[in-house]
Amino acid sequence: MGRESAKSPVRSVGVEEELLLIDAVSARPVAVAGSIMSLQDAVAVPPGTASFDARIPSTLQFEVKQEQIEVISRPVHTLAELTSAIRAGRKRSDAAAGLFGARTVAMATAIEPLATCLVPVPRYEAMESQFGMTMRHQLSCGFHVHVGIESAEEGIAVLDRIRVWLPVLLALSANSPFWEGEDTGYASYRYQAWMRWPTTGPNEIFGSEAQYRATVEDLLRTGVPLDEGMMYFDARLSRHHPTIETRIADVCLDGEHAAVIAALVRGLVETAAREWRARKAPVPASVLQLRLASWRASKSGTEGDLIDPLSETPMPARVVVRALLEHVAPVLGELGEESEVARIVDDILTNGTGARRQRETFASTGSASAVIKDAVGRTHLAPSGVTA
Repeated sequence: MGRESAKSPVRSVGVEEELLLIDAVSARPVAVAGSIMSLQDAVAVPPGTASFDARIPSTLQFEVKQEQIEVISRPVHTLAELTSAIRAGRKRSDAAAGLFGARTVAMATAIEPLATCLVPVPRYEAMESQFGMTMRHQLSCGFHVHVGIESAEEGIAVLDRIRVWLPVLLALSANSPFWEGEDTGYASYRYQAWMRWPTTGPNEIFGSEAQYRATVEDLLRTGVPLDEGMMYFDARLSRHHPTIETRIADVCLDGEHAAVIAALVRGLVETAAREWRARKAPVPASVLQLRLASWRASKSGTEGDLIDPLSETPMPARVVVRALLEHVAPVLGELGEESEVARIVDDILTNGTGARRQRETFASTGSASAVIKDAVGRTHLAPSGVTA
């Protein structure tokens, strides 16, 4: 999934969407991932290992709980292909779930309390033994974007330069206002819950591949993370593919929003690589500053202020998002994506993220079931506006 410089100057991009599995009648989360995967003879990959296959639009794999499934798209090169791949992956997962009386839904957290079922593999069982309630309560759905890189050296340079913009992506994706039966007051409570893992969040500037590897080894020597797969940074080098993997975003309710966030990630990666080649230094924001920026994005999404990455001061979300669009505009313009990305980002800013839609549905119905059923329809919205 690397950059194919001989054939195309465009970096490849692929996504991983984690989706909840809910009963088609009760709209309660249901543990059918094992049943679904037993039928997927073309996607027998180990849990926790992304599988990109150019022959098919998407594959399914286990996540940590039986009440969720992960959809992995093949690498593509255009925004239209990416939107199509996300829709196809959601459709495939929903069809598979339907064989067991379930649906898939793009919600980053479940609304009501429930006892979850761990996928019974040794790694996850070891994680539950080590991390206790953090693993037992782990039922959240993120959105991971992979963008092709030419080398690990380039990848580290990219990580060092995109870190200040990642909280803006979290704000644009926010889709988890409810947790354990109540409104949390956050647009993305998934990110708050996710931060309970000891290796999550932003990191300092690495400066070199050697320093990145040394950091990973230092963390592993503590005995806290069980393996390199638990380097849950907001963005990291992929262990399996020549890509940068961003992990900060919620799974998006609207597939079109997800595709545009992935396009923004690709724009950030290419912009950062160009800055590196031009010897432009990374913005020297501290981890503490970045944690505050991510907290702010998690709290209010696009509904309030965000922390401006350059001034490190609060600004209206629309202003900070506009700064992100201006930052990547040259790349998006070359790809022919600038106007479409701007249009959909404006839709997010005007009509809200999934967090707003969930809250509005609950306010009008008073029903968690109604919120989930509305979200199912939105998850599988066809291009014509008719639900699939």
